[in-house]
Amino acid sequence: MLIPEKLLHFIWQHQYYQQNNLITDEGEQLAILHQGVNNPNQGPDFLDATIRIKDIKLVGNIELHINSSDWNAHQHSMDTNYNTVILHVVWNNDAIIINKNGQLIPQLTISNLVPKWLLDRYTQLMNTPDALPCSNFLPYINPLIWTNWKERLTIERLEEKTAKILSMYEESNHHWEEVLWWMIAYNFGLKLNADLFLQVAKSIPINILGKHKNQVFQIEALLMGQANLLKENNTIVEDESLYKLRKEYKFLQQKYSLVPISISPVFLRMRPSGFPTIRMAQLSMLIKQSQHLFSTIKDIRELKALKTLLYVSTSPYWNNHYVFGKESIEREKYTGDTMIDNIIINTIIPILFAYGKHHKDNSIKDRMLVWLNALVPENNYVLNSWIKEGISNDTAFDSQGLLQLRKHYCDKKRCMECAIGNAIISSAKNN
Repeated sequence: MLIPEKLLHFIWQHQYYQQNNLITDEGEQLAILHQGVNNPNQGPDFLDATIRIKDIKLVGNIELHINSSDWNAHQHSMDTNYNTVILHVVWNNDAIIINKNGQLIPQLTISNLVPKWLLDRYTQLMNTPDALPCSNFLPYINPLIWTNWKERLTIERLEEKTAKILSMYEESNHHWEEVLWWMIAYNFGLKLNADLFLQVAKSIPINILGKHKNQVFQIEALLMGQANLLKENNTIVEDESLYKLRKEYKFLQQKYSLVPISISPVFLRMRPSGFPTIRMAQLSMLIKQSQHLFSTIKDIRELKALKTLLYVSTSPYWNNHYVFGKESIEREKYTGDTMIDNIIINTIIPILFAYGKHHKDNSIKDRMLVWLNALVPENNYVLNSWIKEGISNDTAFDSQGLLQLRKHYCDKKRCMECAIGNAIISSAKNN
């Protein structure tokens, strides 16, 4: 039975094999004094290990492969970085290996040293068709393990978002206001129109918007025109508002040499409150009512003040319209609590966390973690599946960690890299 290399790494890292009376494949006595430190970067898999072969103590690195021949397939024998390897740990020994200096590398085959209970539990997790392979074991996990793991997952999620935001920061020529404008627009587009809103934002530099920020009519014309919401077609009922916006957009388009984006907005399978027309109208009002938005939110210390800033309505036309030319029941269309929390969780907190990291300001990063713990958790089918399993989802800090766990670990069956998976496999030893 061959195993994946990630399981071999797990076995070695946690020393889940028979360690007494070890013999290298070359027939020499072996003792593992320290297995080394897992190396997430290029080079040998475990660094700074200590072993004893016969009576000689060796300090160096350890490389792991399923087959010995993988050493040659990966051309390690031609790489000086692997001259420091003191032991090659394999599941199947099918080749003698040497380093670039021509020295023989001692090998240890551990396939006959790994306990059956570990392989059985791993196979059980991998062969489970359920979305959460570990669901049967979750009631037995120590709550402290969950608390620590969710914290690590939330930080991991913020770090991943930070990397993307810093890439956008470079793309914007180091302009935080521009980056926030892109991210806010993406968020307002919801799932179906997020890419469209982002393209619209990138097609209109923030300095152009600044020139018209006191005129919400002109901002609507710019945004809706670039989003192809003002085009003449058979599905739009013409009315005076549409006519005026289209006329204004054509003037501004020519003035700034704007090119409309190439994709069209989506209305199908969407609640009217989420229509791109309404979202663009709300976004337009946010632009009008905010002055140097990034600088403003950066200095805000209390969530209440931030929520007040993000609480906007639309221009009066949209009080009794969801689309052009079709009147609806009169109703002001404010950004509600759920939408505002979503903007804070998925836009404001990530960009301020990235800003704090970029400027090495841990106080900003810490404030973002406090905010996540103060916000109510998100609500979707992924998070509901965790709740059904009895896993707490009390704050946005929890929900961000659980979303990260499902997307990057459970769905990919990375149980070996998951603290919960580790605990489940380890617990099989006592069963």
